[in-house]
Amino acid sequence: MPIDPKAPYDDSNIFAKILRGEIPCRKVYEDEFALAFHDINPQAPVHVLVIPKGRWVSWDDFSARAEDDEIAGFVRAVGAVARAEGLVEPGYRMLANVGQHGHQEVPHLHVHLFGGRQFYAMVSQ
Repeated sequence: MPIDPKAPYDDSNIFAKILRGEIPCRKVYEDEFALAFHDINPQAPVHVLVIPKGRWVSWDDFSARAEDDEIAGFVRAVGAVARAEGLVEPGYRMLANVGQHGHQEVPHLHVHLFGGRQFYAMVSQ
């Protein structure tokens, strides 16, 4: 069920549990600001999720309230993961769902990186 991007942070969400080590993940990157891991239900040959380590519900929440070093660190982590996964050439898709209309399912900010194949339409009609 899509979530409200202005809802309070829910510490029981799956990404919070992954960050606490309660649920394992196939980690591809970690630093003080972010954790990246393979999606358990990949939608492309490469499908990695990048999540900030802070308690941020959505991109809206994060961009409005996070400290500058957290924002810069997370953005740099997304770029580092794309490079490490070999996605920069020939290209990749990056997606962050926000709220009900964006079909955000986990109430923790996350960015999907998709690669390894050609992508076409941005949004199906």
